[in-house]
Amino acid sequence: MAENERSGGQSVGMPSGMDLEARRELRRETRRNQTFMAFLRNLCVLGSMNEEEAEKAAVSVLCVLEQRLFGEEAAHLEAQLPGKLRDLLIRCERHLGKPVPKFGRYDFIRMVSEDLETDIFEAEKRIRAVFAALRDQVSEGEIEDVIGQLPADLRELWQRPV
Repeated sequence: MAENERSGGQSVGMPSGMDLEARRELRRETRRNQTFMAFLRNLCVLGSMNEEEAEKAAVSVLCVLEQRLFGEEAAHLEAQLPGKLRDLLIRCERHLGKPVPKFGRYDFIRMVSEDLETDIFEAEKRIRAVFAALRDQVSEGEIEDVIGQLPADLRELWQRPV
């Protein structure tokens, strides 16, 4: 007898009495959580951080990065991020509704350092870890599009360790 027949037509592991749409939504939410947690676990390893530090670092770095991108590039990058991470990327008051400032590596690191309340050396380490985790998550073509909008001194932060 098939597993589905033994369970009375219900999917195994799903609460009984759930309609099809509710089960689909539960599966979508489970998948969103899994992809987000996989991203965070990878970032934890790359940056030697705990989950809370990794989440804060990802949000801070992506927020500052998005300030530096032009046109639709931020939306293109976000489209390839885990859904739970996209949900966390709320435009901060620092740049909401303001024109995009042009800034380089020093200001990028300083803004992340302030956000994370850490020194610039730790901030740079976390930025590099987030960028490495993004390379593992986002297509190489999209990474190249993002890097292409950045000044040379900021591009250097994207380099993989040798």
